[in-house]
Amino acid sequence: MNWAPVEIFWQEWGTQQAFLDLVQEADWIGAKQKTDFKVPAEFLKLAAKVSCHRNEQRWALLYRILWRLTHNEKHLLEVIVDPDVLELRTMEKAVRHDIHKMRAFVRFRAVEHENKIWYVAWFEPEHHIVEWNAPFFADRFAAMNWSILTPERCVHWDGKTLSFTEGAPRSERPNGDPVETLWIRYYSSIFNPARVKTGAMQAEMPKRYWKNLPEAAVIPGLLQEAPRRSKTMMARSEAKLGAPEIFKNVLIPKRPDLESLRNAAATCQACPLYRNATRTVFGEGNPRARLVLVGEQPGDQEDKQGHPFVGPAGKLLDRALADAGIDRDQIYVTNAVKHFKWEPRGKVRLHKKAAPQEIATCRTWLEAEMQLLQPEVLLCLGETASTSVIGPGIRVMQDRGRWMTSSFTARTLVTVHPSSLLRMPNEETRAKNYLLFVDDLRMAAEALAKPKPAAE
Repeated sequence: MNWAPVEIFWQEWGTQQAFLDLVQEADWIGAKQKTDFKVPAEFLKLAAKVSCHRNEQRWALLYRILWRLTHNEKHLLEVIVDPDVLELRTMEKAVRHDIHKMRAFVRFRAVEHENKIWYVAWFEPEHHIVEWNAPFFADRFAAMNWSILTPERCVHWDGKTLSFTEGAPRSERPNGDPVETLWIRYYSSIFNPARVKTGAMQAEMPKRYWKNLPEAAVIPGLLQEAPRRSKTMMARSEAKLGAPEIFKNVLIPKRPDLESLRNAAATCQACPLYRNATRTVFGEGNPRARLVLVGEQPGDQEDKQGHPFVGPAGKLLDRALADAGIDRDQIYVTNAVKHFKWEPRGKVRLHKKAAPQEIATCRTWLEAEMQLLQPEVLLCLGETASTSVIGPGIRVMQDRGRWMTSSFTARTLVTVHPSSLLRMPNEETRAKNYLLFVDDLRMAAEALAKPKPAAE
């Protein structure tokens, strides 16, 4: 490490540099000397990937950063605005991205070789990642013989040993095989037209990979058909919305009030959720409330105590209501689903999202509540509540802050469920989104001071 970066000229000895090999000693450097310097483990991890980058200046960059780390800049990697550090992390990200793409977009085709079935794939990586990815494929496809051909480097697995050869021309890539027909059929069957986001899809599956992917041939047709298929799915979903009339006739009292509804719901067995729940958790609050909040479903504490919004999310809601200037005693809170749906995780009962038919069946109770309450403003907390109140197709993050009409009131808003704030990764993100949540609550409360829409 006595050679300053400006004193060294880097030139690759070969076309492919596998993993980290920062300094290849030549005869003129002399015998190896014992080193007593230390570098952060993070640098070694970053350097291992950057050494696979195609940029020939990577060695100079790595040595320059190594020199600085060992010459009074031991915290250099923490300075993210430093040009060298920024370039290092940019290169590492590019290599990491390429490693992921190779794992995602390699497609093997069966060919016969020496009376054996050999699976061959063609891939065109941006960087020198074949050696890096080879152990992954050997582990994933250990039981079959395979080869991955690339323009610069090829890797082969015979069931026991990995071997590498020089690159292959594109003309050697294999053609289709019978398995491709099954794969394309499967891909088409799992393609969800209601979730099509072309920009996001192309970001994850850039078009330059399409020429080597068998499913790419059907993507344009699937995209063209997506609006029609999505509309059909929505129509079917809307047809299922609402419980069968037989449930309403049997479950709902003839002249209900909130107390009789609560008592009737306590014995509800209209869907399977009651089997694993402790009790029905019905709505509570001011029976003359002008503002009603609809959540998704009870949580663990709500199921144990029998009251809505008394767990961690409920405590956060209480705080947000106070910050928004809303007295919880003056509103009514309930859930779209009245039983706690969960699955075990050791000793913990972990929340599980209710199925569409469970939401639709439980809407019987929500409809009965709303007919008695006649709220002026309705605020839906989360996707399940929004779907139950307004219908399918609601996107909470896109639709929040926009007044909508539901079958219960002409003034309906959607916002996030407070439990989502508790799951956010850091305090800064939680604080920012908490303020947005309070703003949504305040918007709902302020609407009460305005005249009702004519439609109401």
